[in-house]
Amino acid sequence: MADRSYPMTAAGLQDLKDQLEELKKVKRPEVINRIKIARSFGDLSENSEYTSAKDEQSVIESKISEVIERIQYAKVIDADEVADDEVSIGKKVTVQEDGEEPDVYTIVGASESDPDSGKISNESPIAKALIGKHTGEKVTIETPVGSYEVTVKDVAVAE
Repeated sequence: MADRSYPMTAAGLQDLKDQLEELKKVKRPEVINRIKIARSFGDLSENSEYTSAKDEQSVIESKISEVIERIQYAKVIDADEVADDEVSIGKKVTVQEDGEEPDVYTIVGASESDPDSGKISNESPIAKALIGKHTGEKVTIETPVGSYEVTVKDVAVAE
């Protein structure tokens, strides 16, 4: 069996625990109640409310299983244990391509990523290229649309 681990920040692990609680204590009971109500409508073979609620229940149960697995195999990365100027999960990194404005990324575990807010997955091409690098280093980033070179301008522990 392959070694499963999900690198993430402590905040990411807490978010997963909160999500699991929401799924178990709010979403699951809501859909169970919808199933009960739909059953009261009679014939289940032509009951779209019942079918819809059962489908939603299946999605919720799958999500619960996925979140439990991520929590069980979580590998919390403590950015404070990595050199101050070294890029790792839990670090905020400022990079700059020659002649361009700087870009700022926070490296997080895959389940925490939110590119719109600058949080990129450790599995993304950008993060893979940056992890382990230090302030001042030039890094070539290979992406599906091509490659480019950046300089690591700053590395700090993310808030």
